[in-house]
Amino acid sequence: MRKRAPALLERFQHPAQVIVTGFAVAVLLGTALLALPVATESGESTGWLTALFTATSSVCVTGLAVVDTESHWSAFGEVVIALLIQIGGLGIMTLATLFTVLVAGRLGLRAKLFAQAETKALRMTDVRSVVRRVVLFSLACEAVVAVVLTGRFLLGYGEPVGRAVYLGVFHAVSSFNNAGFALWSDNLMGFVTDPWICLTIAASVIVGGLGFPVWFEVLGNWRHPGRWSVLTRITVWTTVILLAGGTLMFLATEWRNPGTLGELDDPGKVLAAFFAAVMPRTAGFNSLDIAAMHPSSWLVTDLLMFVGGGSAGTAGGIKVTTFALLAFVIWAEMRGEASVHVGHRRLPGSVQRQAVSISLISVALVAVSTYLMLALTPFSLDRVLFEVVSAFGTTGLSTGITAQVGVAGQLLLVVLMFVGRTGPLTLGSALALKERTRHYRLPDEKMIVG
Repeated sequence: MRKRAPALLERFQHPAQVIVTGFAVAVLLGTALLALPVATESGESTGWLTALFTATSSVCVTGLAVVDTESHWSAFGEVVIALLIQIGGLGIMTLATLFTVLVAGRLGLRAKLFAQAETKALRMTDVRSVVRRVVLFSLACEAVVAVVLTGRFLLGYGEPVGRAVYLGVFHAVSSFNNAGFALWSDNLMGFVTDPWICLTIAASVIVGGLGFPVWFEVLGNWRHPGRWSVLTRITVWTTVILLAGGTLMFLATEWRNPGTLGELDDPGKVLAAFFAAVMPRTAGFNSLDIAAMHPSSWLVTDLLMFVGGGSAGTAGGIKVTTFALLAFVIWAEMRGEASVHVGHRRLPGSVQRQAVSISLISVALVAVSTYLMLALTPFSLDRVLFEVVSAFGTTGLSTGITAQVGVAGQLLLVVLMFVGRTGPLTLGSALALKERTRHYRLPDEKMIVG
């Protein structure tokens, strides 16, 4: 057995393997806690599948649920969900690195590599500073959001002080980490025209979803946008375009729909459409009835959920940077250019391959999962595709079929949520025993494409 120990440890030399293992352990611990009788309002143990689904949805900051969060879970269960959301949002390795800094006062090479892989730090020497700033920035943002929401619940809705604070903190954590869990049976539909609630939560989702490196650069050079890196400029401008485009599409499609925007006044329609465009960033809050939306709105939401938010943030999806880089690659190919240029910089071939790989793996995973879900459930293609993309993009929006897809369907959604959070390439590298380097180069071969 001693001779096999080093070989066993080699399986966890790659940072991605530790990240995936860390998330898996968090899911299992969350499942055990949520399965306790004290976690439910009824005082009875929750079934293992419901506990597993909820824990995965929490750690993977998705928001899909098979039971009503408000009525099924007790205060203990809701606190567990909030803690799992916080752990998933910050990242297992970010928390582990912070603990190492506090206890040991220094970082080993392996710990730096693990934290770098999770936080997407650009230089390994920046890891300790990045981790500290990530945690402080996250907690500060959540505190501000919690104060605003608490004040609104206290003054605008007459909630007792303790209840207002509880609601404010829970939804601050859920929104900043792009989780989408809410403590009302209809999610946020009761606040559809309340700008204090909707705009605060929307802002929290956007801030958390843009990504930590982007915000660090924006705050450090807010007076000089021209000095922003290509990553920051791509992330910010693509986000603005997607939010504006999504808002206009929802307004155009749902303006007269009596089940969604039709019964609201004009300012209320704009607010609700903007909120609906923000949530696929990817947070599962909804102020409109998703099931009542036009199928074309579902398709728009599918596309927004698949793209997701910024890299190294709390959002899921293939990320806006991947989406934008593919657009630049296509533009360069259409112009017949030998290399791809973004913001007066040349895009390396390795980055292009990574963007293409992530996109194609994601498309394949969504396609296969949709096929399996169609075979396992009686629901139509548009509803199944919505559910699959929502799980993979760790969004949490649903047309209302999550609890009705059966055991096999829910297990498939669990896998999708986990893969969507850890990332297709991260999961793939975590399963590989070691990296393989080719020490030779074969002759070129011309191929006909298209």
